[in-house]
Amino acid sequence: MTIVLTPGSADLAQLEAIWRGNDAVTLDPAARPGIEVAAGIVAAASQGERPVYGVNTGFGKLASIKIPAKDTATLQRNLILSHCCGVGEALEINTTRLMMALKLLSLGGGASGVRWDICAILEGMLATGVTPVIPAQGSVGASGDLAPLAHMAAVMIGHGRAFYHGVEMSGAEALAKAGLTPVVLGAKEGLALINGTQFSTANALAGLFDAWRLAQAAVVTSSMSTDAAMGSTAPLRAEIHALRGHQGQIDVAAAMRGLLEGSVIRESHLEGDTRVQDPYCLRCQPQVTGAALDVLRFAARTLQIEANAVTDNPLVVISDGEIISGGNFHAEPVAFAADQIALAVSEIGAISQRRIALLVDPALSFGLPAFLTPAPGLNSGLMIAEVTSAALMSENKHLANPCSTDSTPTSANQEDHVSMAAHGARRLRRMVQNLSVIVGVEALCAAQGIEARAPLVTSPALTAVMARFRKVVAALGDDRFMAPDLEAAAKLALDGTLLGECKLAIAA
Repeated sequence: MTIVLTPGSADLAQLEAIWRGNDAVTLDPAARPGIEVAAGIVAAASQGERPVYGVNTGFGKLASIKIPAKDTATLQRNLILSHCCGVGEALEINTTRLMMALKLLSLGGGASGVRWDICAILEGMLATGVTPVIPAQGSVGASGDLAPLAHMAAVMIGHGRAFYHGVEMSGAEALAKAGLTPVVLGAKEGLALINGTQFSTANALAGLFDAWRLAQAAVVTSSMSTDAAMGSTAPLRAEIHALRGHQGQIDVAAAMRGLLEGSVIRESHLEGDTRVQDPYCLRCQPQVTGAALDVLRFAARTLQIEANAVTDNPLVVISDGEIISGGNFHAEPVAFAADQIALAVSEIGAISQRRIALLVDPALSFGLPAFLTPAPGLNSGLMIAEVTSAALMSENKHLANPCSTDSTPTSANQEDHVSMAAHGARRLRRMVQNLSVIVGVEALCAAQGIEARAPLVTSPALTAVMARFRKVVAALGDDRFMAPDLEAAAKLALDGTLLGECKLAIAA
């Protein structure tokens, strides 16, 4: 299967399919005429006497130095090799592929001045399993993601390192195995490849895709916890959420009502329950996770726009043949979006962890055994699983501190304000991994609690969730080696197994 991207119109579903899959990716052929017109304008400028930044000049603080036309190819090659200064562990292959697809989209806007050959080799690499090795550290999120994108471009010209079907080798060898020929860069082409926000945006989108799936899983596990704790469903009534009006809150309450519909456990304590109100972690789940959904939806809109944006510099305005220097490479929108995703992830985990703590505490769980073990004392049950969830919750709180408020001048003060979008987006991977464990531990505790209410049973919808969960993670009797259970539960939270019919649209 091939995913065809139309510049300016790619949607989140396409981008997520690229990230989660391994399909070939191509530009809509209708983009080619505009690309070639812009390339012609740049080619003409490279032969002229008027200095045009990045076409016949040096870069950054060296922009005042005029470069002869005969040195065009050398200028662009040197730019790529000198900017390959990334360090740290390699970016995941699927996120690198998404980054490459985003660069295709940006070049497809017909304002970057590259030849079609540049787009074609990116398409060829995506189709044949050539994925550059991208060191994950080194970008400050303006003047584009220079170092990471330079490592991508280096492979395109036969340098650097690459994975070929998952095996690491030299970029030249990977291209040869795939039957691809390295490109020789023309005027501005190296600059067009490394200027841009595609590294930051790909990482932010990766965080968004997993955060959204985990937010939905948390709606399911919170419903399970509500039944396990014999909580009230009155706070889920549609009327009170309509009175506030926030769409995420309305959506979460509706989803939870559907998930809890028909619970025998719930029906058993409608009368005679001496409790007046549940703790906030049960009662305010729509308000908290609903707010997180709204924040994620806002970030999603920002990132979809950015995914379709042309973000290099200078840009070609083909309607009048001008080449204009600007600042679209500044990743401030992505930095803000990444910080918003981080806040949402942290809060989803924070309220989930409080439900875990409630379920293992016999003073709060309305009759469940201590730490959810059938034989407390001899067995510790889920005591330390709760502690692990608390550790990860606290770690995510620290990681959620904003990155976008930081800046430092670089490049001899030419680039004197930067976005820090790159590490703001990169930290989301660690945060969603932490959240997957927290939500997974909640599923462990809630399933154990629901089963402890037997012969009373939960709703049909949650019974189906429990069945899927128990196929992988067995009920806890005597104490056992717990680490594999936590790992398996986290995977079920992250891979969508827990969701069932609880599917909330990322577009409100």
